[in-house]
Amino acid sequence: MLVCPVCSEELEDEGKLCGTCKFSVATREGFATWAPELADHNSGFRAEYFSDLAQVESAHFWFRARNALIIWALKTYFPNFHSLLEVGCGSGFVLSGIAAAFPHARLVGSEIFVAGLEVASSRIPGAELVQMDARKLPYVDEFDVVTAFDVIEHIDEDVTVLQNFFRAVKPGGGCIITVPQHKWLWSPVDEEACHKRRYTAAELHGKMEAAGFKILRTTSFVALLLPLMLTSRLRDKRVGKSGGVDSLRMNKTLNSLLETILNLERRAINAGLNWPLGGSRLVVAQKILSS
Repeated sequence: MLVCPVCSEELEDEGKLCGTCKFSVATREGFATWAPELADHNSGFRAEYFSDLAQVESAHFWFRARNALIIWALKTYFPNFHSLLEVGCGSGFVLSGIAAAFPHARLVGSEIFVAGLEVASSRIPGAELVQMDARKLPYVDEFDVVTAFDVIEHIDEDVTVLQNFFRAVKPGGGCIITVPQHKWLWSPVDEEACHKRRYTAAELHGKMEAAGFKILRTTSFVALLLPLMLTSRLRDKRVGKSGGVDSLRMNKTLNSLLETILNLERRAINAGLNWPLGGSRLVVAQKILSS
C-alpha cells in the first residue's frame, strides 16, 4: 500500500495524489519524484560521485565481495522472496546483481539523488526506480524484503529510517543492512564519504530491534583485511588524505588478491562463522508482529 509521506493517509489516483493534504508525486527525468527538494543537493552524499563510482564498482574487490555476500544472504534467508526494495540504490550496482540472481522478482530501487537513478537506469532497465527520502518512505506492508547497503550511516535520523523500513516490509518479511563499523576506524575517508557515524554492533542491533525487527544473523565482514584497513586509515589521518573515488583505483594484481581473501572470509560466514571484528557489518532481520 502507498501512503502519503506528509500525512500518512492512503494515496488516491493510483498512488499519485493525497486527498487529505494534496501532496502529489512529481516526475523528473522520467522518474517519480517524492522529495524533489532533495533531488539534487543534500548533506548525505555527493551527487557527482555516481558516474565515477559506476566506472570502478564492477571491478573493485570490495564492491564485488559485498555483492556476493548480499546475494548469499538473500538466497539463504529469503530464497522465495517476490518483491524487494533497495533504499539508496545509488548507481545500481547491487540491484543489478540481485536482478541477475533473481530475474523474476519485482525490484524497486529508491535514491535521494536523481543523478544516481540516471546511472542506475542503464544497469537495471527492468527495475522500478524512484526518487525518495528514506525518512519518509510511502510504503506499508509492500515488500518481502527491504534492503540498504552502506546507506543509513549517511543519515542523521537513522532511527526514523529503520522505522520506515519496518513499516514497508510485509509481516514475516525481511530486512538486510550493511554499515561501516567500529568508531576507532573513523578517518578523513568517512568525512569525504559524508558519513554521520560508524556503528558498533550493539548500537545497530539496538536500533533495529527498537524498530521492531528480530535479528536472524549478524556478522562483521572485511575482517581478514582489518589490520590493513586500520593501517591505511591511520596513514590517512596522519597525512590528511581524504579518499574519494580516485582512492578506489588500484593495481589489478593487488585487487585480485584482496578479493580472493574476502571470498575466503565469505566462505567462513557461509559455514556459520560470525566474525566479531571487521570494517563492515551485515545484519539480516525479520519483521515478526506480536499476536
